[in-house]
Amino acid sequence: MFDALSDFSDHVLVTARQDAGSGLKAIIALHNENRGPAIGGCRILPYRSMDDALRDVLRLSRGMTYKTAIADIPYGGGKAIIIGDPRRDKTEALLEAMGDFVESLGGRYITSFDSGTTLADVEVIARRTSHAAGFLPEAGNASGSTALGVYHCMLTAARATCGSESLAGLKVAVQGLGNVGERLVRILAREGAELVVADTDVEKAKVLATETGARLISCDAILREPCDILAPCALGGVLSAGSILELRAKAIVGGANNQLAQPEDDARLAERGILYCPDYLANAGGIINLHYQRSKWDAAAVERHVASLGETFGQVIERSEHEGRPTGEIADRIAWERFACMQNGSGRDVRPDL
Repeated sequence: MFDALSDFSDHVLVTARQDAGSGLKAIIALHNENRGPAIGGCRILPYRSMDDALRDVLRLSRGMTYKTAIADIPYGGGKAIIIGDPRRDKTEALLEAMGDFVESLGGRYITSFDSGTTLADVEVIARRTSHAAGFLPEAGNASGSTALGVYHCMLTAARATCGSESLAGLKVAVQGLGNVGERLVRILAREGAELVVADTDVEKAKVLATETGARLISCDAILREPCDILAPCALGGVLSAGSILELRAKAIVGGANNQLAQPEDDARLAERGILYCPDYLANAGGIINLHYQRSKWDAAAVERHVASLGETFGQVIERSEHEGRPTGEIADRIAWERFACMQNGSGRDVRPDL
């Protein structure tokens, strides 16, 4: 049944569980295991339908395959979603039941936090499974590494579009002030960037704007804001055929997953002359952090590895210019070269013409 969906993309496993006692309704999707066990966060969202939940977990797990490959760490791509309102439905019983679900896969999937979950939630999940990551005390919150990776990719974008070696004085618009967006804004404020911010939680946004000297506007208006760099850091799908026509940014570098509404939007950005850093490259810092938490923690090594994302983006830009292809397509090719598992078939991943 799943292979009829365009987002199925030859996943190796898609499994669901419902637990009446805890109220758990969850899906785990493993896209690829060539480089190692699948890793990816667990999000809790009040999806409108099971179809919406399934589409989200399929897209996110596929993105994790590309993210782990582009970050050059020994994992495949996976994701978990729980259908529910995190403010109302999230309980210890539900999280423990999710831990049982993860444990039932025998180590094929490693989970962590995502939208609607926290480090504390992952610790509860870990009561019932050894296959959870992200709560090593000395590592702090992996979102900090995600924000740092976005920052390094922004530096590369600034050099490519503005000829600048820093973000000081450049105008950066950040949409979404959650775990990653807030940390990114604080980094950019220290660097002297001119900041414009937006979030659905207006009161929280006002506090951060006051603290950092940012200008606050609405989430819709920020996509049309003239700026050097636009950073989508909320949920995905904000870069669509319609919104791309209204963009007034020189570059897109953000922390949100699945920023493109459709794969073709990569080419639409290129046609408009807007430099795009593929989201799974820009936001790979967090998964790098988790890798070191699961192997041997070394803060300096994490920082070096995260900084290398900016260098990888530079390689993507250079190859894009040389081959005349959009940056998203080039990043996909580089990732494919590292996990080498494309499959032919209508509506599925197709081996790039290397």
